[in-house]
Amino acid sequence: MLKPFFQSLEPEAGCDEAGRGCLAGPVFAAAVMLPRDFYDAGLNDSKQISEKTRYRLREIIQRNAIAWSVAKIDAAEIDHINILNASIKAMHVSISQLSLAPAYIIVDGNRFKPYNAIPYSTIIKGDGKFASIAAASILAKTYRDDFMLEVHEKFPQYQWNKNKGYGTLTHRKAIAEFGRCELHRESFKLKEFNKL
Repeated sequence: MLKPFFQSLEPEAGCDEAGRGCLAGPVFAAAVMLPRDFYDAGLNDSKQISEKTRYRLREIIQRNAIAWSVAKIDAAEIDHINILNASIKAMHVSISQLSLAPAYIIVDGNRFKPYNAIPYSTIIKGDGKFASIAAASILAKTYRDDFMLEVHEKFPQYQWNKNKGYGTLTHRKAIAEFGRCELHRESFKLKEFNKL
C-alpha cells in the first residue's frame, strides 16, 4: 500500500517523469498534489499497472487532485542540455504550472535541483512508495503515450504506436532503414546498430 505523504508540510507535491530512456520524442513530467483523504487501491507506479488502469486512474487523479500539471521538453532541447537536465527542467515547469504552490516536493529517483527554495526530497523508486509520485508517474506516462500515438500518424515507419519511442529492435531497425526524423534525440547513440 502506498504511503499518502512523506512529511507533514502541506500541500506536498509528488513529481515524476516519463520517456527519459527513449530514442525519440519529448521527456514528460508531472506534478501532483493529492488531498489528505485520497485513496485508490489501484494506484501504483505506472510501470506496474496496465494501460487500461493507467487511463482510468488518470481521470480519477485529475478529478480529485488539489492541483496537477504536466510539462514536456522536446528532443532538440534534450540534445542541447542533456536528458538529466531536461528531465529536471520538465519537473520544474510542471511545478511552476500548478495552481497552488507546494510547501514540499517529493521526487522519484535520486537527482533533482532546488526549485524556488521549496524543500524537497528525492526518493529512489518513489513511484512505488508514495501516492502523489505514483499519480505523477501515471499522468506523465499517459500524456507522453498520447503524444507518441499522435506523432505516429506522421511517422508510422517507426511504429511509435507500439514502442512509444523506446529503443526496441523494431524501432532501431526502422532508424537503420529510414534514418532519423526531427523527433529523434541526436545525442542518443545507437551502438546496437552493429548487432542488427
